[in-house]
Formats: sequence, C-alpha cells, structure tokens
Amino acid sequence: MNGYFSLLIDDRGTFIKLVQATDGGEPININEVMQYLQMQKIMYDTVALGKAFRENMGNVDVFLNPEKIYPVQEMFSMGISEDRTMAICRFYPPSTYGKLMDANEIMRDLGSRGISFGINEQAIREFVQNRVYCTNIILAQGKAPRNGRDGEIRYFFNTDVKAKPTVNEDGSVDFFHLNTLNKCSEGDVLAELIPEDLGEPGISVFREKLSCRDIKRVRFSYSHNIQLSEDKLKLVSMVNGHVMLVDNKVIVSNVLVLDNVDTSTGNIDYEGSVQVNGNVFSNFTVKAKGNIEVRGVVEGAYLEADGNIIITRGMNGMNKGSLKAGGNIISKFLENATAIAGGYIQTDSILHCNVTAQTEVVVTSKKGFITGGKVSATNCVSVRTLGSQMGSDTVIEIGVDPSLKLKLQQLQKNIVESNNKLKQIEPVLVAMTQKLKNGANLHSDQIKNLQAMALERQNLKQKIQDAHKELEELQTLIDASNQAQVIVTGEVYQGTKIVISDVSMIVKDTIRYCRFIKRQGEVQMTTI
Repeated sequence: MNGYFSLLIDDRGTFIKLVQATDGGEPININEVMQYLQMQKIMYDTVALGKAFRENMGNVDVFLNPEKIYPVQEMFSMGISEDRTMAICRFYPPSTYGKLMDANEIMRDLGSRGISFGINEQAIREFVQNRVYCTNIILAQGKAPRNGRDGEIRYFFNTDVKAKPTVNEDGSVDFFHLNTLNKCSEGDVLAELIPEDLGEPGISVFREKLSCRDIKRVRFSYSHNIQLSEDKLKLVSMVNGHVMLVDNKVIVSNVLVLDNVDTSTGNIDYEGSVQVNGNVFSNFTVKAKGNIEVRGVVEGAYLEADGNIIITRGMNGMNKGSLKAGGNIISKFLENATAIAGGYIQTDSILHCNVTAQTEVVVTSKKGFITGGKVSATNCVSVRTLGSQMGSDTVIEIGVDPSLKLKLQQLQKNIVESNNKLKQIEPVLVAMTQKLKNGANLHSDQIKNLQAMALERQNLKQKIQDAHKELEELQTLIDASNQAQVIVTGEVYQGTKIVISDVSMIVKDTIRYCRFIKRQGEVQMTTI
C-alpha cells in the first residue's frame, strides 16, 4: 500500500497525519502534500513538515496551525494523459468529521469535469469497497486512435536506373552480365500493391474524435503490354520483353529481334525494345521506345532509345553516327561519333567524339582513354588516359550550365507568385462555398465566377506541384555539380582542356594520377 496522509482536526488546531507505505508501496511525496494543503488553503509550518519527511519519523501527526478548520470531505485530483485517452485519479481521505464520497458522487464529479466516455465503473466500485489513497487509479479509459499504414508498391525487378554493368578485373565491361536490362516473360508478376490501411479514429475521455495520422495512398501506373490481376493488386506482363520503371510508371517493351539493320530491313522505328544480333550499317536509323541492344558493331548510323543503348562490339560513327538515349549508353568503344545520354556513359575508349552524359562518363578499363573531341558530364568523368601525346584537342567539361542556376531562381520566384495568388483566391472560395452550404442563392454571374476561381485554384496548385518537381530535379543537379570532378588514374597529357562550370584550365605538363576540381573560383589539380 502506498503511503498517504489525512487531515486531523481537534481543539488544538489542525494536524496532518502521515501514514507510511507498507509492503513496498510508494512513499508519501512531500510535494503532493504541499499541493493538497495549498489547494485547501490551509496554512502550515514548513519547517515541521520538512523535518518529518527528512527524519523519516514513521507514522506521525504533524502540527499545521492552531486554527480549527471546517471538515474536508474525501476528494480526488485528476490528470489527463497526453493523448487524452485516460483520466488518472488520486483519491485523498476525508479529514476528521469529513464525509466519504459514494459512487454516484464520483460519477457526478467526473461529469462536472467533462469526462463522459469510457468511465470505468468497475474501478469506481472497487475503490468504494476498498479505499486506497495517493494511488493512481484509471477512472476513465478512452479509445486511442489506431494509426494505419501507408500504401506500398513492391517491384519485382531492378528499379535503379543508375545500375552499372559488371566490370571485369581489367576495368572493361562484361557484356554477358550487364545488369541494366530487366527481362520479363509473359505471365511474370512485375509489381504488387500493398493497400493502405486507413486506421481507425479514437475517442478521448471527453468524447472528442481523435484523428489518426494521414496515410499515403498509392496507385499503379502502367502502360500497354501489362494487365491488372483480378484482385487489382498485381501487375502481370502480357508479353516477353523488358520491364522498366519510368517516372513511377511500369513499362514493358516487347522486343523486336533482327539479324542486322541494313537494306534488308530499312530504318527501324519500334514501340518496344530492339535487339540486333549483328550490325547496324551506315546511314540507317534505329528508334525504340524501350532499349536498343546491338551485339555487333554500329557504323555511321543514328540510334535513339527512350531507355538504354548497349553496343557489345562498339561504334565507329565515321563522323556522322550518333547515339541518343534517355537512359544510359554502354559500348565497347566510341569512335568518331556523337553520344548523348540521360544517365551515364560507360565504355573502354572514346576517340574523337562529342559525348554528353547527364550524370557521369566512365572510361576506366586497362587501356581506357579519351583522345580528341569533347566529353561533358554533370557529376564526374573518370578515365585512365586523357588527351594524347600527339596533341589532339581534347576538352572535358563537367558541372552544370550557369544558366540552370538562373532557371532555378526563376522557378522559386514563380512558386512564390503562384502561392500568393492562391492565398488571395482561397478565402473568397471558402466564403462563397459556405454561403452555398447555408442555402444562399447566388446569381449566375457569381456561380460562374466561383467556377472560374475553382478552376484557377486547381491550375495554380498543379503549376506549383510541377514547379516543385522541376525545382527538386534542378537542385539535385546543382548539388551534385558542386562535387563535380575529373579523375585520371593514368596520365593526362599537356594541352588537354578542363572546364568545370564557368572556369577552365589547360594542362601545361603531362601529369599522372590526379584529380581536377573547382576550388576558390578556379580549376585546381589534386592527388587522387
């Protein structure tokens, strides 16, 4: 039993009786005693009260003051849990001549304090039958909200668009283990939706509705060649092909297989992926909505893919061939060609090419070199040998175009302006909508105005959402470019030009094992 206290009243004045805890119960708390006395507006001798606690005098009557007070009835203090689902009470005994509370009085007292839900009548009856003081008793128990779970989509294929191919010990690409194409077969389950659990609201002891946390809902987004299962929870491939995730949309490209691209096939423009087991000859065009995989050589041709371009034996563009990929470009070598990738470019060598990669260019095989032409990337260019002893003009550009920073500032300005317009529209819409709910009759002009404002609000929200997405993408590019670097694991020859964002330098002497970065407003060379 916890220790407790009670007021004693006789002709000498007012005392407080301290009854010590038994059987490991909680001892009396002096702060609780002082709060109780202050609540009852009873004067007391702080020295005598403090001495009784310090000296642990056992059960003792402590003199408070000579005033004979009116009897104090049994009472309880109440605390409410932080989530408002529990009313926790502590009862205090009556003074001499004081009155005990019955169950009805306790119920009425709870009601007067606003407690109306989850009242624990059993606990009240038990207290009345066996009074226990200075002890926490839950007299009301509400219903805590049950938080739900965000919806989730599980993909059964590699969704990492930055996935790199397997690299051999000498640094060359292993074209037998690319890891960049996700092959699928008819009937394969591509993704599974785990539906959101909305949870359940709770009820406080004051009968308030307690909301559960907001839940993120997810829905499938997918293109042709895919069907939804009967339970609407799975995406299933309808064809043999390649699967990829583009802007959170599952896309399956069926594959067109050709021996060669030449006069026997003509130009190719295909909705899926294209696999060429042989070569692509000069002056022909191959376009694909998916990936392009060429297992032979590409000559002076034009290849364009929304996904990746993979050339097992390399490309000699003959100064007219060109590659353009929305994803990555992987080729044994690139020679006298133009290549543009929305992701990275990985090859064993680049000779007299104009190459641009959104992320990085990797040429780190045992004999990997970049000689002549121009190579650009946002984040990094990694190469073994850079430039040439013959002095071929070689330019390496990394970082982002300074104009992107201006574009970012303009986007930020547009978002602020759109938000300000939205703030002007919202109060008017709310007021007019409320009038309609209240049964007010609006003129046709007012209704048209309301509809126009609602449409403008929708357009502004979409504009802000699109701007935020573009802003995030730009910020990611700019943040990455701040760490932009050129890494040379072999030699960089004199005459090579290194450009980082808006500053540049020309290498004066042949250097080995170095790294170029932008520091203090200029291109500087450091060790690897």
